[in-house]
Amino acid sequence: MAHKCYILGGGESGAGAAILAKKQGYDVFVSDAGPIKNIYKEELREYGIEFEESMHSEEKILSADEIVKSPGIPEKSEMMKKIRKQGIPVISEIELAYRFKGSSKILAVTGSNGKTTTTSLAYHICKHAGVDCALVGNIGISIAKQVALDPKEVYVAEISSFQLDDIKEFKADIAVLTNITEDHLDRYDYKFENYINAKFKITNNQTANDSFIYCPDDPVTAKYLKKLTLQSNPLPFTMKQEPQKGAFIKDGTMTIAVNDDKLTMSVDDFKIKGKHNQYNTMAAGIAAATLGIRKEKIREAVTTFESLAHRMEMVAMVKGVEYVNDSKATNINSTWYALESMTRPTILILGGVDKGNDYEVLKELVKEKVKAIVCLGLDNRKIHEAFGDTVALMVNTTSAEDAVKAAYHFAEKGDAVLLSPACASFDLFKNYEDRGDQFKQAVRNL
Repeated sequence: MAHKCYILGGGESGAGAAILAKKQGYDVFVSDAGPIKNIYKEELREYGIEFEESMHSEEKILSADEIVKSPGIPEKSEMMKKIRKQGIPVISEIELAYRFKGSSKILAVTGSNGKTTTTSLAYHICKHAGVDCALVGNIGISIAKQVALDPKEVYVAEISSFQLDDIKEFKADIAVLTNITEDHLDRYDYKFENYINAKFKITNNQTANDSFIYCPDDPVTAKYLKKLTLQSNPLPFTMKQEPQKGAFIKDGTMTIAVNDDKLTMSVDDFKIKGKHNQYNTMAAGIAAATLGIRKEKIREAVTTFESLAHRMEMVAMVKGVEYVNDSKATNINSTWYALESMTRPTILILGGVDKGNDYEVLKELVKEKVKAIVCLGLDNRKIHEAFGDTVALMVNTTSAEDAVKAAYHFAEKGDAVLLSPACASFDLFKNYEDRGDQFKQAVRNL
């Protein structure tokens, strides 16, 4: 009898896992407690994969030999509780992909902030250097689908803590940890330690032939590393030290030293600006050098890489006021980095679904740079409590259009309007992309 590999969740990750499992001769069934998007239903039908939506057939699911759990499904769900009680092995989609990747390499990037930019830049460098590679994981398509349909020599993957939760043998040839700040604590029993442990799983199963790229300037990473016995080759990126191996920035010059081909480059030549992007560039540069990409190719790629949609994206200049879309800032630290890079007096659009935010860390920057706050969310009490005595101008709005109009009203020539919400978007929008798109449209309508 074929191995019964049943998949919980019918989104990008679940559909990708299903296609790969089917191609490997497994007995595959996909179950989603909610509706499955038409694009994924068509894919499942194309490969003859049985599925159900808006329900879980409990008896069938509990007969599985193995469950692939999509990253969006919490352990607290009733179905997961029953699966755990039954003792059925549970893996993540990236674990399944790893099982069948063959001799290909995985460059995996995780972290609370900067992982999307770092992954995208690493992929851009690889593509520019002619590497046979794919951008997979949280951005691009699922790694399992890529392995199933179009295998590559290198998979450049953005990996979330949720995807790392259920790995067993998964191993990154090159693991990048950008930083760790409090995020998604609702999924980790509101224990920061649990979230830290999940992030550090990126180093699981690594050997002396593998590399771990990390930031010793990040206090959480530095503290946890002292407790960890690393098996892999450590490569730090920093602005506070000058390591022999890794990368550092001193006096406006970045140095990357992984092998004999040492790269030095002025930060003024980076296409993406801001201190946070200097850290991201160091991390991506080390990863590329570790893959053996020559320094000329890294330098060329760093000078041509465009910033990503919804990540400090310049939208327009209207009557001398700059409008910036940073909708992907769904936690406090992302917003901190955004504010840190602002050079104009700023009207900050803040708010949404609070994930246990402590706004205290923003206070100093808000005091220094923010002249008005436009709250965009259904419940803005915590924002008012945090900044009511710091910012004189504060207003509540419940749509991107109203938020932009309010910001336009507060702004003067030479100012900037920054959408950097520090919160999830699900109270008023489908996702952070929808929030950013509505913001951009509202700016264009001014």
